[in-house]
Amino acid sequence: MPQRDERSTGPVGGDEGLLARVRATEAAVEQIGTTLDAVTTCEELAGFLFRNVCDAVAVDLLEEDGGSLRVATAGAVGLLVAGADAAPSVRATDGGHPLSEWVTVAGGVPVHVLSLPLPDRHRDHGLLTAVRARTAFGDHEAATVHFAARLAAVHLGHARQLAATEDTVSHLQRAIVSEPGRPHPNLEMASRYLPAGPRALVGGDWFETVRLHYGRTLLVVGDVMGHGLDAAVDMNAYRSTLRDVASTDLAPHRVLRQLDALAAGDEGRRPATCLLVRLDPARGVAMFASAGHLPPAVFGADGSATLVDVPVGPPLGTGVGGYEAVTRAITPQETLLMFTDGLVERRGEDIDVSLARLAGVRLPPGADVNAVVDAVVAGLDADHAEDDVAVLAARARPRPPADPEAAAGPL
Repeated sequence: MPQRDERSTGPVGGDEGLLARVRATEAAVEQIGTTLDAVTTCEELAGFLFRNVCDAVAVDLLEEDGGSLRVATAGAVGLLVAGADAAPSVRATDGGHPLSEWVTVAGGVPVHVLSLPLPDRHRDHGLLTAVRARTAFGDHEAATVHFAARLAAVHLGHARQLAATEDTVSHLQRAIVSEPGRPHPNLEMASRYLPAGPRALVGGDWFETVRLHYGRTLLVVGDVMGHGLDAAVDMNAYRSTLRDVASTDLAPHRVLRQLDALAAGDEGRRPATCLLVRLDPARGVAMFASAGHLPPAVFGADGSATLVDVPVGPPLGTGVGGYEAVTRAITPQETLLMFTDGLVERRGEDIDVSLARLAGVRLPPGADVNAVVDAVVAGLDADHAEDDVAVLAARARPRPPADPEAAAGPL
C-alpha cells in the first residue's frame, strides 16, 4: 500500500501538532483550486488528501437532477468499497461542521472512514469520502480533511458560478449572432455560430440578411478584430449601421464604402472585415464585395466546391475605401457558403492551404442547406477551431415574379 507523507498531519500533539496542521493548511491552499474547473478541483482534493492523510479518497459531485457522479479517486480504491457498508456516527470538528465517521473490517483489517459534504454558502456541491486502513484519524488529521473539503467547496462554488456566467453569455452571444433578419422566401438559409472553446465568452463574429426590393436579399458575414465584450459591442454597432445603409439599396461595394466612412469617424470602433453578397434568385445573379474578408465558396450540384474570386478591399474602419464588386451567375442547384476565418484558419498554416481544405470538402448527394453547413463544420473540425466560427449558407429557390416590374428590377 502506498505510504503517506505524515510529516504534516501525523499523530502528534501540542505545539508540534498545531504546526503540522498549519503546514497542511498552507499546502492545501497551494494545491487545491488551481483552476476554475470543477473536476480538476475534485482531483486536486483527492490527490492532496491521499498524499497527506488517507489511504484512499473519493469525491462525488451532485448533478442537477439530484443524482451524484464520482469524478475523482485516489489511492487504494478497493478500500472505498469496503468502507461503504457500515453505520456512521457523527463527529463534529471545526466549528460544529459534521463529519460522519465509521469503522468496518476488510480482510481482517479495520478500515476507518470519514465522509462529509462539500458545501459553500449557497449549496451542497458533493460528497468527500476519506479512508484509512488500520489506524484511525486523529484530531489534526480529521481537521485537515475538513479544511481541505471546505476549501474545495469554495472553489467548486466559484467554478459553478463561472460556468453559469459563461452559459448566460453564450446564450446572449448566440441570440445576437444567430437571429439574422428574415431573407425573402425565395432563399433557403442555414447558419451556425461556434464559440472558440468552453472559456470563450463573447466575440465579434456575426452574420446578417437584409431584404431588398425586387426579391433580392443582401447576405452579410463580418468579423470584428479581437475578442471580448468590446468586440461584441462593436459587432452590434456594425450590424445596426449596415441595416440602415443597406436599406438604401446601394450596390454591395457602395454599402462597404458607407460603412467604412462611418466606422472611421468613430475613433473607438475596432476595424472589421466584412463580406457582402446580394443574391437575385429571379435573375440567377449574385454580386460580391469584400472588405478584407476571406472569399466565399459555391458548392455545385455534384457536391464539389469552388472559391469565388472577389476583389479584396481594406477592412472597415480604416477610412481608405476602394471597394469593388464582382458579379457571378448562381443557379438553384448551387449553394453559397460564407464564413469567418475561424472556420478554415489554423495556427502556423498558410491561408491558401486552409482555403484548399475547404475547397476539398465534398457534400453528400442531395444535401440541403442545413446538411451543407453540417458537412463543412464536420469536415473542417470546426467544433475544435482556435477562433470563433460563423457560417451562413444560402440557396436560391426561384419563384415566378409577381409582375413584370419585379422581373425588370435593377441589378
